[in-house]
Amino acid sequence: MPDVSFTLSTPTGDDRLRRVCDSCGFIDYVNPRIVAGSVAVARGAILLCRRAIEPRRGFWTLPAGYMEEGESLEQAVCREAQEEAMAELRLDGVLGLYSIPRISQVQVMYRAELLNEPSPGPESLEVAMFAWQDIPWTELAFPSVRWALEDYDRTKTLRVFPPAMRTAQS
Repeated sequence: MPDVSFTLSTPTGDDRLRRVCDSCGFIDYVNPRIVAGSVAVARGAILLCRRAIEPRRGFWTLPAGYMEEGESLEQAVCREAQEEAMAELRLDGVLGLYSIPRISQVQVMYRAELLNEPSPGPESLEVAMFAWQDIPWTELAFPSVRWALEDYDRTKTLRVFPPAMRTAQS
């Protein structure tokens, strides 16, 4: 494989520094990543997964992760639930859109019905179903987990609801 070197420069017509290949002029656009996940519920209890991987290993999260190329949002949500909690879902609409510029992420969380008994996948130490009052709030892995749970609580009795939109402050 030949050595490839890049220089930071502002391409013509652009307004920011980009990595530009020194030999061919290819512009390496580094764009935000999309995270897809769900608040999955069965019999009034919410599915949470204790993370087996960094960052925040050992903390509780919702089943969520990065989309793969060629995958729809809905496919990504269902795949992540399967990978993290062996969970099968019926999606019930977009719950929230969370923009986190500091880490270049956009998170899309769905409201979902859990259709089977979950069990830990390879990225989870354990999975559990929590009643609202039993959620381990001080052990949640990320602020966006709290946002999604709060947005679920706000919309859980609504058949039709507008997705929440939040932006993290640096």
